[in-house]
Amino acid sequence: MTEHAALKQRTAYLSIFSNTTLVVLKLAVGLYVGAVSLVSEALHSGVDLVAALIAFWAVRKSIVPPDQEHDYGHGKYENLSAAVEALLIVGAAVGILYESVQKFQEARLPEFLEYGILIMGISIVVNILVSRRLLHVAAVTGSQALEADGLHLQSDVWTSVGVMTGLVLMQLTGWAWLDSLIAIFVAGIIFRAGWRMVVESAMELTDASLPEDQENRIREIIESVPEVRSCHCLRTRKSGSYKLLDVHVLFDGSMHLSQVHAVCDELEEKIRQELGTFDILIHPEPADYHKPETNTSHYEASQRAPEPVERSGRFSKK
Repeated sequence: MTEHAALKQRTAYLSIFSNTTLVVLKLAVGLYVGAVSLVSEALHSGVDLVAALIAFWAVRKSIVPPDQEHDYGHGKYENLSAAVEALLIVGAAVGILYESVQKFQEARLPEFLEYGILIMGISIVVNILVSRRLLHVAAVTGSQALEADGLHLQSDVWTSVGVMTGLVLMQLTGWAWLDSLIAIFVAGIIFRAGWRMVVESAMELTDASLPEDQENRIREIIESVPEVRSCHCLRTRKSGSYKLLDVHVLFDGSMHLSQVHAVCDELEEKIRQELGTFDILIHPEPADYHKPETNTSHYEASQRAPEPVERSGRFSKK
């Protein structure tokens, strides 16, 4: 197991432990106090716990080496887990909203609100620390699953602040209807975070390209090598924390094959050093005999049926 893989697993364990503890505490206090806002927060943390379990499974699955069924590895399991987490968050938000509206008509002031205020304060501190750790490790390892989990906990911090503020106001004013209003507020924040994740995970699962600034940097790295004339047909995508690219690179047609191969190895190393893990495929072409191509023309050519080939001696030509 690589150092990054071990780091991702340890961090996923931390998220599972913290979420389990908070779910138990919030649910127990929420039921004891009788506050729907606290119960909704417990459900929110419960969704985060399920998300953490899914992230842990995805991290373990994504680091499995390529096999006969998955030539490009198992990185897409991270993207799939992020999509499932997003749907869970949206579902939880809808459920909390429904329960809050139902309770609004029969609002009553919960008892022992100080217990709820205390548990929310603990939740805020724990989630700030754990989310920062998750997002740091996600940035280091490129793990989308850990990033999604960290963003969940960040949203949990703000909902916890809102719930704690509402509990304090209820204790000071005696306004029982604030309980349902806070729960509706929590549902709105959860739904917003979940919907954003739905969009992002859908982009990853449909092989969206890397950000434009990264693609531009890749072109700069390639064209900075003296032996390279230019490049085109650069295509990129992500599979979990694993990035893939293929590109056509133009060389002087008189260069020896071994020299072209050495330059391609140099390009791969430069890209990985600056931009991290990459599966790179370089298609070298002679600049003097090059037919202009674009990503679109390259794609269209791949969709056409092959034309009959007329063979002559050792070589073939159309």
